[in-house]
Amino acid sequence: MEEVAKQVTVNVSHATEILSAVIIGIAIIRVLLNYSFSFKPGAKISKEEIRIQFGSSVAVALELLLGADVLATAVAPSWNDIGQLAAIATIRTVLNYFLERELRHVRPSSR
Repeated sequence: MEEVAKQVTVNVSHATEILSAVIIGIAIIRVLLNYSFSFKPGAKISKEEIRIQFGSSVAVALELLLGADVLATAVAPSWNDIGQLAAIATIRTVLNYFLERELRHVRPSSR
C-alpha cells in the first residue's frame, strides 16, 4: 500500500510541475504578444500591466512548484530529502514574497 501511495504522490507531483511549466509558458507567450501590441497607437495594455500579469503567473507557478516538492517528499522521506525540501521551500517562499510585494507596489500606480 505504501508503494501505491508513493507512486500516486510522485505522479501528482510531476503533473503539478508540468502544470507550472505550462503556466509559465503561456505567460511568456502572453507577454510577447501583449508587448508587441503595446507599441501600436491606442494600445489598451500598458507595460506595467504586462509586468503585473507575468508576475502573477510566476507567483502561481512558484506556489505550484512548492506544492509539488512537498508531494515529492511526502511519502517516507529521508533526512536529506527533508533538508532539501526546507531549503527549496525557503527559497521559493522568499522569491514569492518579494514578487508579491513588488506586484502590490506596482498595482496602485498603474490604476
